[in-house]
Amino acid sequence: MINWVQSGALRAFYVDHEGRDSTIMFAIRDWWVTDMHAFANRRTAMQHIVAIEDSQVFQLSRDHFEKLVNKVPKFERYFRIIFQNAYIREQLRVLQSLSITAEERYLQFLEKYPQLIPHITQKQIASYLGITPEFLSTIRKNKSRASRS
Repeated sequence: MINWVQSGALRAFYVDHEGRDSTIMFAIRDWWVTDMHAFANRRTAMQHIVAIEDSQVFQLSRDHFEKLVNKVPKFERYFRIIFQNAYIREQLRVLQSLSITAEERYLQFLEKYPQLIPHITQKQIASYLGITPEFLSTIRKNKSRASRS
């Protein structure tokens, strides 16, 4: 399924063999979210997608998606652009995780996604950044001290 959020907020995450979860992405109003590997390849999902607040979601199965893009060719271009932008976003995220500090990633997250902040917890942000909630707390304290100086 591919999901479009009409209202509310969703979280996509992966659970490793030790039971730890890592947030892959969030989705709020007018955003799309799916486990692309499962959707594109008709495979079992590797990610869990859950509502993190009351939400209304429109879902398209792979079969309905195919019918839609075949019947309305402009949708194929629309989704190509959506998928392309998502791929670029994920590539940049991987590169950032390899090249900048957790504090820089946190600051960039706040700058890039201010609309997410009212919908998500600090624990979920830490999970997205690949750090512990305790380390995020330390980053936030240091940022707060620096802004007061």
